[in-house]
Amino acid sequence: MSSIPECGAGVRDALENPEQPVEFDVEGFRVRHAELAQGYGGAGDPDDPAMVQAMQIVLHLPKVDPPPRSALLAAAATASVALCLDPRVGPGGEWAERYLAWKRSRIRKVSRRARGAQWLAANEVDGVTVEVDGAQARAFVPGPVGEVDPRIRRLQIGGTDLEHDDPGPADPELPVLWVDSRLGMTLGKAAAQVGHASMLLAGALTAERALHWAEQEFRCSVREADARQWKELADEVARGTAVAVRDAGFTEVAPGSMTVIAVQARSS
Repeated sequence: MSSIPECGAGVRDALENPEQPVEFDVEGFRVRHAELAQGYGGAGDPDDPAMVQAMQIVLHLPKVDPPPRSALLAAAATASVALCLDPRVGPGGEWAERYLAWKRSRIRKVSRRARGAQWLAANEVDGVTVEVDGAQARAFVPGPVGEVDPRIRRLQIGGTDLEHDDPGPADPELPVLWVDSRLGMTLGKAAAQVGHASMLLAGALTAERALHWAEQEFRCSVREADARQWKELADEVARGTAVAVRDAGFTEVAPGSMTVIAVQARSS
């Protein structure tokens, strides 16, 4: 099973001891971050719908004792950005060609759910698995929607949802991804949106702040915002101190809707 590279200590050692050889490649990280910071899209959709590029995300939803919704969304967000900054998507990496084909097209994410043997099988497909407070999600190397691995393609996209939870105040040491509660997005839709948000936030950070986030293994908090909070957050977006996901409107919400607003750690 692939997981987030254990890069936290490697990042820290590389920053504190630049002359010492360490496992974590800071310069390689900077190159991958620079690519992400350029944004995405621009190529449009191909003529063949089967060649539309998408990142698949699978949420582990066991039948008994499913995880809290907020933790599962945080896992999906972390898995998404971790894959985008994984060494294997960098120049010469084994995932680079597939990743760049997706990133430079009209970006899409598709969320699915799995349990038991389905989840175990999904973890055999190229990607990054993250666990947050017992919740697990896996982001897969993107590719054409017509060529999705059968172990992923057979998984259900809609269906089971989770009750909204109140996890309490967010950790000030971590970025917070605020979801607009008024939109009533399903779990799968919200997972895709927080995945977009974590990517946007990483790209908006300086390389140094992104390195610090990598040291924290890209952990983040997901919280829901009511109307008052959302207005305050939208003001932050207008001031340039937060980033927002504006949905294309393919499913569930109107085109141009702001679905998630990402705020960097308050303590940073």
